[in-house]
Formats: sequence, structure tokens, C-alpha cells
Amino acid sequence: MQEFSVVSLILHASLVVQLVMAGLVLTSVLSWALIFNKIVTLRSAKRDTETFERAFWSGTDLNRLYEDATRKHERGSMENIFQAGFAEFLKLRGRPGTELSDMMDGSRRAMRATAQRELDMLESHNAFLATVGSVSPYVGLFGTVWGIMHAFIGLGNAGQATLATVAPGIAEALIATAIGLFAAIPAVVAYNRFATDVDRLATRFDTYMEEFSNILQRLATR
Repeated sequence: MQEFSVVSLILHASLVVQLVMAGLVLTSVLSWALIFNKIVTLRSAKRDTETFERAFWSGTDLNRLYEDATRKHERGSMENIFQAGFAEFLKLRGRPGTELSDMMDGSRRAMRATAQRELDMLESHNAFLATVGSVSPYVGLFGTVWGIMHAFIGLGNAGQATLATVAPGIAEALIATAIGLFAAIPAVVAYNRFATDVDRLATRFDTYMEEFSNILQRLATR
């Protein structure tokens, strides 16, 4: 009785099925690399946000906090938002005749533009994970359909239909679907997790901008 392993089934699969499998394996490797990179990036973003929030609400003078932020080459997302908003506030406040509403609108626009850039950076490559999660099962299914079709064509040419002759062809074709699911499931789970993390950071950014705007308004009316 002939024994079949996963490796032997892949090696004996048709060229189209092998190409599908290779593409799915490559996609899975890229997905995992992006997943680990995003985990590190989002953890760093959350850590930097918490660190800056503690410093901001500790009662430190805003001018000193701004000078410290300006001197840094690398800043966290929320610190970038603070730096952009306070820089615009100081610039408009230094102009004679500038209305309070103009100062507040200018600082809010600067903060929102910076926040959007930071969120775009945090959301980078999420679209790739979403695409892998939605497309990979269908690519694997295509490989399976092609492999089964190829197996039945070979069976028809052989002229003898037995389970022993048809099983290897079907088994090697089904491996394509399994690899497709292996690529898709982690990508979907990671995408949902990362999207939730980014949404939470976006909420924290929005809350901070509103609170900081109130502080700037009180500062401007002194």
C-alpha cells in the first residue's frame, strides 16, 4: 500500500496547484512579518502615549514640556499632537490682533492634521492583512478546484475508477485550501485586533485634543 505524506502530495501536485501553494505560503510569511512588526509598533505607541499623558497631567509647565518635545528627534504620537498644537498656538498668540477663536481654530487644525498623520502611520499595512484574510481562502479554493479537475481528467484517461487512484489527487488539491485558511485566519484575527487598538488610540487622541484645547483657551484668556 502506497503511503502519502503532505510533502509528497505537494511535490506531486500539478504546476498550477504548486504555484497557488507557493503564493499562499509567501503571503502567509509576509503576513506574519507584518503582524509581529505591528505588535511592536502598537505596543510602543500605547507605551509612549501613557508616558506622555503622565508627564502632561503631572503639572509640568507647558512651555517646558514643549521645549523638551521640540528637542527630541523621535516623539510618540500624542507628544507630536501636543507639539503641533502648542507651536501653532504660540505662533498665533504672538501675532498682534489675533482673535481667540482664530488661535483656537488654528491649534485644533494643527492637532487634528498631526493626529490623522499618526493614525495613518499606525494603520499602515492593515489593508494588506484585510486583503489576505478575505482573498486567501478563495485562492486556496481555486487551487483545490483546479487540482480536483486535474485528478479527474487523469482518472478519465486511466479508465479505471478506484479510491486508490482518485484519493491522492483530491488530497493534494485539498492541501491548497488548508494553506489558504492557514494564511487567512491569522491575518483576520490580527486585523481585527489591530483595528481595535488603533480605534482606542484614536479615541484617546480625540479626548486629549479636546482637553488640551480647553487648557489653551484658559491660557489665552489670562
